[in-house]
Amino acid sequence: MGKGGGCVPSKKKPSSIAADDSPTNAPPLPIDNNAAENAAALTTSPPFISKLKILIVFYSMYGHVEGLARRMKKGVDGVEGVEAALLRVPETLPPDALEQMRAPPKDDGIPEISSAAELTAADGVLFGFPTRYGCMAAQMKAFFDSTGQLWKEQKLAGKPAGFFVSTGTQGGGQETTALDIKHIYAFCSLDNALLSVMLLVVFACISSASGLGACACIACFGSVVGCVALGPVVLCSLFLSFVLVRVVLFVSQGWTAITQLAHHGMLFVPIGYTFGPGMFKMDSIRGGSPYGAGVFAGDGTRGPSDTELALAEHQGEYMAAIVKRKNWKGLKKTVLRGVKEDKGFTE
Repeated sequence: MGKGGGCVPSKKKPSSIAADDSPTNAPPLPIDNNAAENAAALTTSPPFISKLKILIVFYSMYGHVEGLARRMKKGVDGVEGVEAALLRVPETLPPDALEQMRAPPKDDGIPEISSAAELTAADGVLFGFPTRYGCMAAQMKAFFDSTGQLWKEQKLAGKPAGFFVSTGTQGGGQETTALDIKHIYAFCSLDNALLSVMLLVVFACISSASGLGACACIACFGSVVGCVALGPVVLCSLFLSFVLVRVVLFVSQGWTAITQLAHHGMLFVPIGYTFGPGMFKMDSIRGGSPYGAGVFAGDGTRGPSDTELALAEHQGEYMAAIVKRKNWKGLKKTVLRGVKEDKGFTE
């Protein structure tokens, strides 16, 4: 399990990068009719090829995201020429708050990322975080907020990146946490002044269209007697306007995960349905989506299932293949350019 359709080799897939200790690792030669020049190019030693690195940067309070991260590393390390490193983002909650929330101590074996600048050394990045009201946890958002200098210099532009998440329930944000459409707490933290103004405008428009005239003004300014006197039409209008205001506010606030990548110029790499039949398993509850691996934590006692872990491993393997393909093409062009210059090749 865990090896989906996306792992099937393609006829167009470039040759795999050999291990570091491989005695020979000559790059593909350009196809032309000059056999002598091609033979000469074979004697040119290719440059030393170090392993590509993928950073798995995550925040995990109760260990669910960490479980996915560890299995994801296994998937990355299973691809020849690519290796992964686990890094934890800094905690922002004080120790007494974590104690009250019964959060277990962090594993000292996984280092904390010292600076956002560490991302520049990676060939790809996978970000993992739990949901908080349908969006990423504040700890991960705080880390993204620390990347301002990298954004200013566009140091992360063109770097592949992906997401994996943890939610409490099936409708708790498996997709919105990765895409983070908008912050759900707008539903329970409406500004009364803004609400009053918007109600006034919306209701005035509805009342005017209904021909209610001056009587509508009484209801607009909060007269209960006037509202009742105007009848069911006005009451329905007020109710609808209230719903509209809530919807508008709901879609106008939030922390958006994917925009973090967009502003850095990073390349979002979703897994799609490359997990194959595993994406369609219905015999048990399963986290994850086309946007990335996921786990359902429930009340905190449920750990990642075998299918969820397999999906995480697949995402690591899939990301490694994408990073390897992207960097191998660039390396091949660089090597061939150097060979042509040394041997006097012409296009």
